[in-house]
Formats: sequence, structure tokens, C-alpha cells
Amino acid sequence: EGKATPKPGESLTQEAIDAIREDVFTEHARRFIPENSIDEQWDIEGLERSRMEDFGIEAGVKKLLAEKDHEIEDAELTQHVLDVAAKHFADKEAQVGADVMRQLEKHLMLNVLDQSWKEHLARMDYLRQGIHLRGYAQKQPKQEYKRESFELFTELLEKVKREVTTMLARVRIRSEDEIIQMEN
Repeated sequence: EGKATPKPGESLTQEAIDAIREDVFTEHARRFIPENSIDEQWDIEGLERSRMEDFGIEAGVKKLLAEKDHEIEDAELTQHVLDVAAKHFADKEAQVGADVMRQLEKHLMLNVLDQSWKEHLARMDYLRQGIHLRGYAQKQPKQEYKRESFELFTELLEKVKREVTTMLARVRIRSEDEIIQMEN
């Protein structure tokens, strides 16, 4: 949406993480609830199962559908999925504190980005080594390199977004009391 400045008390990192999270959960929901679709096309079971497996978050879609006495639109269902995820992260932040959450987000983002960038560079090197073979297939190697490298970069960005969101959704920070209990 092109947000340029964070809200008061919100860091640029938090804004980026929030945007990434929204993208990931929207894309995830749209895999099971296609845009402008009808309820016969929805895979609610798949959505519920996938949300729990991928993110460890109860989607609550079945409960919402049971409570609603009117027809529900795909956009309303997708928004519900986003709201549940936002609540999950807000609860997590309330538990550990905003400062700890920002440090965790920054740390995870840098680690995932660092690892993914190394893998991306290795893939780019592999692409560069074999790009000359495209000429044998009557394709322009330079154009193919540009196209394929752009696809690899797009995959890199999607992978980073997905991994950061998944890790943040699944991470559990223990309190000092829990750590002391575990040590005893």
C-alpha cells in the first residue's frame, strides 16, 4: 500500500513485518478461498489444517461459519483469517513486550535474509554457469538469464517473507519462571 512513515511508537521494522505478515496470510488464505469465489469452491478443511501445520495458529473459520446466519463472502473470510493472525501476534507481543518482539523480529529477519541470500547467490552462480546452453535451444541467453534471474529473485523474496512469518508465528519465548522450572 506504499506506507511511507510508521505510526507513532511503531518502528519501520515493525511496519515491514506487519506488511509481510499480511501478504503471507492473505496469499495463504487465497490458496484455499480463491478471490471472488463461492462457498462450494472453498477448502475450509485444508485451510484449517494448513494454518495449524504451517503456522501453529487455529484459524477458527469453521466456528465463524457456524456462527454466521447470513451468507459470508470470500473477502470477509479472508479478513477473518488476517484478524486471527493479528490477534495471535498481538498476544505474543503482549506476553514478551514490544521491545523484545522488535528485537526478535529484527534478528529473525536478518538471519533468514542472510541464509536465503547465500542460497540465492549459489543459485545465480549455477544459472550463470549453464545459461550458454539456452543458445542451443534457439533462445537468447541474455534474455533468458534476465528472465530466470528475476524469477529466482522473486522466489527469494517470497521465501524470506514466508519463513520469517512462519518462524515468528511458531516461536515461543519462555519466561524466566519457566526456565527456572525447567532447570529444576
